Amino acid sequence: MQVFYATQFVLQLPPGHRFPMVKYAMLRERLIAELADLVLCQAEPASDGELALVHVPSYIRGIADGSVDPRILREIGFPWSDAMADRARRSVGATLAACRAAIREGVAANIAGGTHHAYAERGGGFCVFNDAAVAARLMQVEWARQARGAVGRAGLRAGSGSRRNGPDAPLRVAVIDLDVHQGNGTARIFQGDDSVFTLSLHGAKNFPFRKEAGDLDVSLPDGCGDAEYLEALEGALDELDRRFSPGLVIYLAGADPHEGDRLGRLKLTWDGLEARDRRVFDWAWQRRVPLAMAMAGGYGHRVEDTVQAQVTTFQVAGQYWRRWQNVG
Repeated sequence: MQVFYATQFVLQLPPGHRFPMVKYAMLRERLIAELADLVLCQAEPASDGELALVHVPSYIRGIADGSVDPRILREIGFPWSDAMADRARRSVGATLAACRAAIREGVAANIAGGTHHAYAERGGGFCVFNDAAVAARLMQVEWARQARGAVGRAGLRAGSGSRRNGPDAPLRVAVIDLDVHQGNGTARIFQGDDSVFTLSLHGAKNFPFRKEAGDLDVSLPDGCGDAEYLEALEGALDELDRRFSPGLVIYLAGADPHEGDRLGRLKLTWDGLEARDRRVFDWAWQRRVPLAMAMAGGYGHRVEDTVQAQVTTFQVAGQYWRRWQNVG
């Protein structure tokens, strides 16, 4: 299974900063040591043109040269630097590459990503550019280009939802966002767009305190445990199935619903998180829809716990990737 990373581009943060930047390198080390089926690939940065499929040019320039409004930087929560700008582009680039690999092979992943609080014109909540939104738009562009150029679309392996829609229809993308915080930026970007479906399960009283209207928002109470969460997820996936047939799933597999997360306020156990992941992968597998995964949030009291949750998610992903390799 192909996994894309930009962990060598480390953002230097002030002492005591609450964002656990070290988790990405720790996760990469664990994956290399423990999961032999993974092929780790360095991510290339997203280009200006790719970012501009979603983000306004003035914001892209502001992040590139440091001229971005200081108020936006405060909303993002990171100090500007060349490294910050480069890492943000590579985080998007890793999700772009993961989507392309998933369309070819069924499942692929970004070690980071899931930057769902970024709007078209600004970032926020530790998110600079919205990788899932840019990826959805770029995959639609590439799908349309290849559909025009090849009757059989031999290089694409998108799911049945897109095939049923015919060669002239856009690639339909479902963003399944299971970070504990609502993907407000993603929801806003795709409001009124029937080619992208945004599904979010999130804490009702958690950040962002002003939610945006996505296609399907499921708000959960503080203290929500495994049984209640999994019942809500099952209902949400059933509703997604009734309303939308995707050709690609982008899954934000946040570790922050775990009971040990500093910012999560939910109470999922290790078993609950694994059951969540299995249900999402199984939903996509049953419909033969390729799935690209980004890790999104995780702020455990112990960084090791966040990394352990993410390792388990990769173990589940690898199992479903192997199923895809046996599809004729």
